[in-house]
Amino acid sequence: MHAKEKQHSLVAHDGHDDRHHGAISVPIYQTSLFSFDTYEQFNLARKDEQENFVYSRGNNPTVRYLEDKLAELEQGERAKCFASGMAAISSAILSIVGQGDHVICTDQAYGPTRDFLGNYLQKFGVETTFVDGSSLDNWVQAVRPNTKLLYLESPTSMMFELQDIKACTELARTIGAETILDNSWATPCHQNPLAMGVGLVVHSITKYISGHSDCVGGVVVGTKRLMDPLMNREYMLFGGLMTPQTAGLVTRGLRTLPLRMQRHEASGLKVAEFISRQSYVSRVNHPGLASHPQHALAHCQMSGFSSLFSFESPEPAERFRALADRLQYFRIGPSWGGFESLITVGELHRENQPVASLVRLYIGTEDPDDLIRDLEEAWRFVAPGDPAEGEFHEQNAGFTQNG
Repeated sequence: MHAKEKQHSLVAHDGHDDRHHGAISVPIYQTSLFSFDTYEQFNLARKDEQENFVYSRGNNPTVRYLEDKLAELEQGERAKCFASGMAAISSAILSIVGQGDHVICTDQAYGPTRDFLGNYLQKFGVETTFVDGSSLDNWVQAVRPNTKLLYLESPTSMMFELQDIKACTELARTIGAETILDNSWATPCHQNPLAMGVGLVVHSITKYISGHSDCVGGVVVGTKRLMDPLMNREYMLFGGLMTPQTAGLVTRGLRTLPLRMQRHEASGLKVAEFISRQSYVSRVNHPGLASHPQHALAHCQMSGFSSLFSFESPEPAERFRALADRLQYFRIGPSWGGFESLITVGELHRENQPVASLVRLYIGTEDPDDLIRDLEEAWRFVAPGDPAEGEFHEQNAGFTQNG
């Protein structure tokens, strides 16, 4: 069976389970603790709370079911779910680094991750060097004798920059460091970093894995060598557990993940190709497009693409905020990975270059032709020289690119 088809079966199929009376959906074990017939059983279970059900802060059957599914899908030995993506990321990092250690991280990583590494961990004596992760030489040059971790996010979720995963993991191996990779953009359907030598993979479950914009969560997946200490220390001590109700919602979303990713890939590429042809666009950041500078690497590392991308424009950001206000199908909001299409607008500051607008689009499950028409109609209203231009200028009197 083809690997893609195996993913469909993995998430959709379970054998008959008499423990749950043959229930198709895994029951939500809404309980804080589990009792035992004898004290001997109780003591035995407490010796390994990650393999037994003692207290739901440590292990819960509903959550464990989801963890086992995610571990298999990501080709890992164990997975641990958390209350948020940042809970998973921070726990994974702290399971590896300690006082006096050094981390190398791609400079395009998720903002809170950069803040955690670059600012918060400084008070514990952990230093981080941020590098342009698209060049292996930058990783090599940043290595110090105390480098303990290489933190990757490939592709990144704003500029959609890739790192050479196999090369980075080989570098880590030669210097005795570990690797963590945020795989939220590609999902296990399109990229399996553990198979390329990565030690721990993290996901924001809030995104594609849950897929319905109705829950928040995170997961760490990896080998038992790295997962066992993380589960028994950071997970148990920080208390950022996923609730069984959330696990039930995520499991429901996981059932259709491969199907949804097929839709997201096709729709995302269609809209990105449309955007790339527009006169107001100077660059589209989507690794699935041939114009992306790392397109060849993307095909080597990934089996497909998701539907979050950005584009750059010399037009002022306020023009695109006005466009966002006019859109009917795109909602204005953070995050991504659900059924609804989203837009955010910012500015891009590059050294010795004019300020550019950076617009990020998330393509949901709507008809991509409807989304394209929506973008066309909104742009006609705010475009320079359009009859509505007078109204645009009146609404934005006093605007400057730096305002």
